[in-house]
Amino acid sequence: MDRPGALGRPAPEMIGEPLDTSAAIALTDPDGRLTAWSTGARRLLGYAPSEIIGSLAADLFVPPATFSAGKQGERGEQGKQEEQGNHTTVVRHRDGRQLTAEVLTAPLIEGDPRAGILLVFTPDVSQVTHDDDRLMRWVFAQSPIGLVIYGRDGKLLRANHDIERKIEQREDEVRGLRPSEIQEQPAIEGRIDRVVATGESDSLECYVKVPAESRAHAWVEDLFPLKDETGYVHAVAVAVFDYSQQYGSRERLALVDEARTRIGTSLDVAGTAHELAEVAVPRFADSITVELLDSVFQGDQPPPVPPGGVTLRRAAQLPGPVDSTETVSGPGETHFHTEPSPLARCLSTSRAVLHQAADPEITAWLAADPVQAEQARRNGLHSLIAAPLKARDRALGAVLLIRHTASREPFTEGDLFVTENLVARAAICMDNARRYARERGIALALQRSLLAHRPETQHAVEVASRYLPSEGGAGVGGDWFDVIPLPCARVGLVVGDVVGHGINASATMGRLRTAVRTLADIDMPPDELLTHLDDIVTHATPEGDADSSEIAADLGATCLYTIYDPVSRRLTLATAGHPAPTLVSPDGTVRSIDLPTGPPLGLGSLPFEAAELEVPEGSSLVLFTDGLLETRARDVDEGLETLRNALEHPTAAATSSVTPPPEALCDSVLEAMLPEAGGPAQPDDIALVIARTRALDEDHVAQWDLPRDPAIVAEARKNASQQLTEWGVEDAAFTTELVVSELVTNAIRHATEPIRLRLIRQPHSLICEVSDGSTTTPHLRRARLFDEGGRGLLLVAQLTPRWGTRHHAHGKTIWAEQTLSPAP
Repeated sequence: MDRPGALGRPAPEMIGEPLDTSAAIALTDPDGRLTAWSTGARRLLGYAPSEIIGSLAADLFVPPATFSAGKQGERGEQGKQEEQGNHTTVVRHRDGRQLTAEVLTAPLIEGDPRAGILLVFTPDVSQVTHDDDRLMRWVFAQSPIGLVIYGRDGKLLRANHDIERKIEQREDEVRGLRPSEIQEQPAIEGRIDRVVATGESDSLECYVKVPAESRAHAWVEDLFPLKDETGYVHAVAVAVFDYSQQYGSRERLALVDEARTRIGTSLDVAGTAHELAEVAVPRFADSITVELLDSVFQGDQPPPVPPGGVTLRRAAQLPGPVDSTETVSGPGETHFHTEPSPLARCLSTSRAVLHQAADPEITAWLAADPVQAEQARRNGLHSLIAAPLKARDRALGAVLLIRHTASREPFTEGDLFVTENLVARAAICMDNARRYARERGIALALQRSLLAHRPETQHAVEVASRYLPSEGGAGVGGDWFDVIPLPCARVGLVVGDVVGHGINASATMGRLRTAVRTLADIDMPPDELLTHLDDIVTHATPEGDADSSEIAADLGATCLYTIYDPVSRRLTLATAGHPAPTLVSPDGTVRSIDLPTGPPLGLGSLPFEAAELEVPEGSSLVLFTDGLLETRARDVDEGLETLRNALEHPTAAATSSVTPPPEALCDSVLEAMLPEAGGPAQPDDIALVIARTRALDEDHVAQWDLPRDPAIVAEARKNASQQLTEWGVEDAAFTTELVVSELVTNAIRHATEPIRLRLIRQPHSLICEVSDGSTTTPHLRRARLFDEGGRGLLLVAQLTPRWGTRHHAHGKTIWAEQTLSPAP
């Protein structure tokens, strides 16, 4: 060639390497120099046309050949036969490789040697096939992945070197054995039979210990059929891959993901600690200890950790399968950790620490704690991680994770990262639980201080009540109830529910309860009382909070208010978005009272309507909040049906008498309505009030219709005095005559008919009422020296402890109440 060295000299060991599967075409001139070079030639031999055209074609061959018309002419017919036709030869690649090829040589024009020569290179098929077989043998023998071939009968035919190393047996020692005869792995035999039967590939994962490894590893076994051209399965090949590293990473990620859903399901500090323990053991560690500062259990802000040691209380502990009989201390017990302890050290540094059993720090710790040392020796401790539980820059406690089983790898730096993620999640949940416990305690204390522990004794009704705070994570709600004594032997019953939970809801409940008592004290009917209460709620939020993203609890509340009159045995009720009460008749009939549904409090400018009905004596009025009806397991309609059944069929304790007393009936209702033990927590507060009605018969009530005639005043005093004598309370006659005289006189002078006088006798009080048809409210005033009148109400106020006015549809009633001396 003109450029010697353009074609490199091959190394002797490279002779015989097969040609690429493409073909090359080239042309030479009469002198044997290349004049044309195809794309296929460039792909096969690596030379660009600019590099090879002009070079001698003979230099492509090993040894060099002759491709010139002049030389062929000199050699005659014998030379022509040698140069023309197919030849198996070795050609030289641009990078120095030597390739075996079939070369076709022919003149471009038959009979004209000066026209040049055509060269066609093709692979030597026989050589390629021979080399492929050799490569396949190398692949099977030298593969870093274990390869096994089983016959149709499931017996081993071939095993490569990696499998021999893993099972520590040679191929000829296990040939003809089934997998279970080599090592216990029954799952693969069924898979082999399935691949033979279906001709489809399969795979399985297993975690086993092979003889060549000190601990169990994670393995993936891919099974695939070996078929002929007809699809017949002759054998099954199995590729075995050790994926312990990938398996470990996958398990760590799965563990962290599981922790997000399993840790923090309940707002309870000890419960959260136990959830952390259950996630970590035995999946991640063989044993775990969770210890917290004592203030965390109380819901208080934890103090800074003092140097030199710390006292912790055990919140949760789960020993592994080896450690089962003895523990250093049980849950709830305290333990002082000195500086050598990993728990004390991680708290002082605020960082998780990883140690192996032989580390000097662990040796010093075990030397200072003989009980821990004995446990470590008995269980074969080989590694541990201690991590602080920190939330909002405050240490809550610490976690100690231990591995001691012989089949588990020691903790690594990767495990340290997983531990930090686990304890970070648990610490946030524990701090939320701590804060919730504190707020719940404050809200409960506030609510209990505002709610009446026991309703006041009433002559109109016999009352029993129950209040149960929620058990879920929402916090204490704003449910409340009250029993309010009203003038003229009547009683007011109220039950309400503030939207929201926590301290704000409890405080709002207290304000509403106070407002209801104030409005009831001025003797408002239920619909008017709810209208005024709605105004209070509507205007409770300052204007500056209008754009606040948080809705104040004041803006949403429901309330039911009812008044029972034992003289007329009538109920007057009105509701502001609250569930209607249930009435149980003396004969056991249960029905819901049909009420006009008013809007919840806080909407403003919407009317409230009252309903009135007469009830038999001995009826039980059941008032409640929606927490009694609605749970996670049932809706409101199902709750109403359950309540109806509980009232129709009370428990045996409640049916011990003909008419169940309210106390027993309360217990019976709660037994039927509350979630079963071990079931879902009670999601909302429950307020329940049951009032059994009483009646004042004719022996305790006397009334007279009076004409608008001043002469009737003397007769009214006489009738009142005679009635007191019949009742045996003559001591009250003087005061009663004065009160009757003043009230009747005022009604005759300033009001309209009808005028009615009524006396009501109660065990410890006497009530005098004068009703008229006027809506004008009388006012107490001080008369001047020479005034002839104006002293009547002042005199009434001086003679009686209580007096007042109430309005109704037909006018008003002025009443005065006296306290009777107890009978001797």
